[in-house]
Amino acid sequence: MDTNTQTRQTIVRLLSSMGSAKEIDQYLRRFSQLDAKKFAVVKVGGAVLRDDLDNLVSSLAFLQQVGLTPIVIHGAGPQLDAEMSAAGIVKETVDGLRVTSPAALAIVRRVSQTENLKLVEALQKVDARATSIIGGVFEAGFLNPNKYGLVGKVDRVNLAAIEASLNAGSVPVIASLGETVAGQILNINADFAANELIKALQPYKIVFLTGTGGLLDDAGNVIDSINLATEYEHLSQQPWINGGMRVKIEQIKDLLDALPLTSSVSITKPAELAKELFTHKGSGTYIRRGERVLRATSWDQLDLKRLHALIESGFAPRKLAVDYFEKTKLLRAYVSENYRTAVILLAAELGNGHTQVYLDKFAVLDEAQGEGLGRAVWQVMREETPSLFWRSRHGNIVNHFYYSESDGCCKLPSFKAFWYGIDDFDEIEACVDYCRAKIPTLIDRPATPLAA
Repeated sequence: MDTNTQTRQTIVRLLSSMGSAKEIDQYLRRFSQLDAKKFAVVKVGGAVLRDDLDNLVSSLAFLQQVGLTPIVIHGAGPQLDAEMSAAGIVKETVDGLRVTSPAALAIVRRVSQTENLKLVEALQKVDARATSIIGGVFEAGFLNPNKYGLVGKVDRVNLAAIEASLNAGSVPVIASLGETVAGQILNINADFAANELIKALQPYKIVFLTGTGGLLDDAGNVIDSINLATEYEHLSQQPWINGGMRVKIEQIKDLLDALPLTSSVSITKPAELAKELFTHKGSGTYIRRGERVLRATSWDQLDLKRLHALIESGFAPRKLAVDYFEKTKLLRAYVSENYRTAVILLAAELGNGHTQVYLDKFAVLDEAQGEGLGRAVWQVMREETPSLFWRSRHGNIVNHFYYSESDGCCKLPSFKAFWYGIDDFDEIEACVDYCRAKIPTLIDRPATPLAA
C-alpha cells in the first residue's frame, strides 16, 4: 500500500467521526474528479487571519493531505485599520469602499504582503505547500480616482501564477491587490476581488470563512442551508434580515447566477471547514442557486421515467414495483425541476370516513445529498401540508431529519411511524395502524406486480 493511499485511509477514518464513511467517500470521489482549479476558492477575512490562524492553517493543510488543493484569497481589513490609525491616517469610506491616498496605499501594500506571508509561512511550518501571490492576478482600472483615490476595479483575471502553483501541488495564497496595464498598484476590495476570481475560475465550491460560522436567523442560530430558487424571495421579505446580511445574500445570488448549477457557497468557521465540505449535515450555511419545485396532482403532469429513476436511485438497491404509478392514486407530488428530489403524498383512508395525508416517498439522488435540496423541497411541501404521517425503516440515514421534523414517533418492529400536526390520539393510532398494514412498493427483489 503506497503512502498516499495510507494517508487517504487515515483521513477517511478521522472524518468518520463527523459523518458516515459513505458520505465522506462520496465527497472525496466527487472532489477528486475535478480539475484542480475547479475544486474550491476559499475567501479568508482579515479578522480570521488575526484571530483564528491556527484553525485556518490546520484545515487548509488537511485538505492538501487528502489530495485537494484550495485556492485562497484573503483580505486584511482590521489590520489595515490598526496600521493606518497608528500612522495617523483617518479612515474614510465612500459607499463601503476605503478611500486610498498614496500614503494609505503604501500601508495597504505592506500590510497585504505581511498578512499574505504570515499565512504562507504558517502553512509551510506544518509541512503544507503554499505559494505567496502578491500581484499579477488582477489587472485593474481606476474605479473613480476623484471619489476613491487609488482604488481599482478588476478588468481581467490572470490565472498563470495560480495555475503554476496548483501544478506544483501548492496552495496559492492571493492578496487582493490590482495593478493597471501601466504598472500602478491599486487597492481592491477583497470581496470584489474574490468575486472576480470566482467568476474566472468557475469553481465547484466557494467558501467564505468567518468568525460567526454562517448566516444567522432572527434567533441568532446559523441557517444551515438556503435554496435560492425557492427561498430567496421569502428571505428577502423577513424583517430580521439586516442591511449587511441582505447585501451578502444578494451578492451571493448574483455570484451563483454567473456560475454552473453545480457550484455552491458555504459560509463556515475555519475549524469546521472539513465538516462542511465532507458531510451532508455540514457546519455553517450552505447556499445553492437551487432548483424550482414542480407541483403535480396527477402522474401525467410528471416525467414518470425520470421520476422512476430518481426513486430507485434514492432507495437503491430496492426496486420500485412495476405497476406503482398505475395502482397508486396521487394526492400531490413535489419534484425539483431536474428530478433530483421528490416528495410523493397520498390520501390515506383511516376508517370512519377520515382521511389523512401520507408521505409515501421522499427520494434524493446521491449526488444531491448534502446540498439542502431535499430540505428545500420538503419545506415547499410542508407549507401547504399542515398535517402528515409516514414510516421509515430503522437505520434510514434520513431518520435524524425525520425526528427534527415530526411531532412524534412510534417504534415498530421493522420501521418507525412519524407524524406532525396530528393531536388526536385515536387518529395517531389509526395512522400507525395504516403504516403497519401498508404493502411495500419498494422491494428487495426484481420488480413484480403488486398483489391484487
